[in-house]
Amino acid sequence: MTSPTALPPQPVARDRARPLDPPTAATELREERPVSRVRFPNGLSGWLVTRFEEGGQVFSDPRMTALRPRHDTPEGEVAEAGHDAPFDAGFVMMDEPEHAVYRRLLTARFTPKAVATRLQPYLDRIVDEHLDAIAAGPRTFDLVQALALPIPCLVICELLGVPREDRDAFHEATVKLMDMGVPRAERDRGAHWLMDYIAKLVAEKRASDAEDDGILAMLARRGPDAEPPLTDRQLVGMGALLLFAGHDTTAAMLGLSSLTLLTHDEQRHDLVTHPEKVGPAVEELMRFLTIVQFGLGRVATEDLELGGEQIAAGDLVVVAMNVANRDPRVFAEPERFDIDRKMVRHMAFGYGVHACLGQNVARAELRTILPKLFTRFPELRLAVPLEEVDMDFTGTNYGVRSLMVTR
Repeated sequence: MTSPTALPPQPVARDRARPLDPPTAATELREERPVSRVRFPNGLSGWLVTRFEEGGQVFSDPRMTALRPRHDTPEGEVAEAGHDAPFDAGFVMMDEPEHAVYRRLLTARFTPKAVATRLQPYLDRIVDEHLDAIAAGPRTFDLVQALALPIPCLVICELLGVPREDRDAFHEATVKLMDMGVPRAERDRGAHWLMDYIAKLVAEKRASDAEDDGILAMLARRGPDAEPPLTDRQLVGMGALLLFAGHDTTAAMLGLSSLTLLTHDEQRHDLVTHPEKVGPAVEELMRFLTIVQFGLGRVATEDLELGGEQIAAGDLVVVAMNVANRDPRVFAEPERFDIDRKMVRHMAFGYGVHACLGQNVARAELRTILPKLFTRFPELRLAVPLEEVDMDFTGTNYGVRSLMVTR
């Protein structure tokens, strides 16, 4: 096996002139050596998987455990997720069958039917309110601050039952927590604020007799003999995980999706003219953009072979989903953004039993916001050159920090 001291750095640097494309070095690896030994940003060594087929194998192989160390933290900052993390990551770090038992506590709230009946009317209302505010404001504005950040925050807080007066503080804590460009101590302050806040909120919901349809209230009011049991730490961790995961990911997708459509005029006009294409368009945006920029990891529990390479028990294996979703073996002309693409599957929400629980909520937000935005403001355009758009190169999720547009 290659000595760790000889490993090249993980190829994560993006080309600022091509902000919508995955890192060039990782794309080259996909064609030359799709399972490659690398050193990750924090110094851990492991394997980077850049093809779709091999990535699917990693996520579906029972010999790969979801309990893994962090690989996406800054240089020298190695952390065991689930052990010294500021909160309990819960079922995200569990394997089957335990993972399925805990995940089932939440799945009923995230089905397409539940999203359509419980969430869609609220989503329509708040999107229209924010578009009204944009119409009443200056002609040039930051689309991230006006729409992409506040809507996901309001949606996940509504689902969980977070009081409206607390939502700004929640947003600030999640932004701090997910930004790998700031010191760990500062990120941990955001995480601990969330943990303390949710612990207080859970206690309030346990003690309250008020009608409350939120997920936190549902979990907090489970009886002491309910199965599976939830400790206070698990319950707080589950709430924190859902809060920041449901906010930052969709906000990043909204910003990047808007930027993509603003730089693809024909596709944008086609979407506005044919609103029935919004479903396929959202799936293509997910594939084309794939915001998890440092990939998702697993650890081998025994020796195995993957893509012609020998993986040893204990090795960290990370799937670069953004690169796998541009694999020409699976997608015709993968570098082309095409809302008419006939696509059976992609890896934007992960893959297998750990696929993103909130994916139907994210789809609903994108399917609602994008057509409404570009129908309401058909002349919307970038206010700065593409190369000057402020991209997020340090967050766990790739996105747009600021998107100045003119309506």
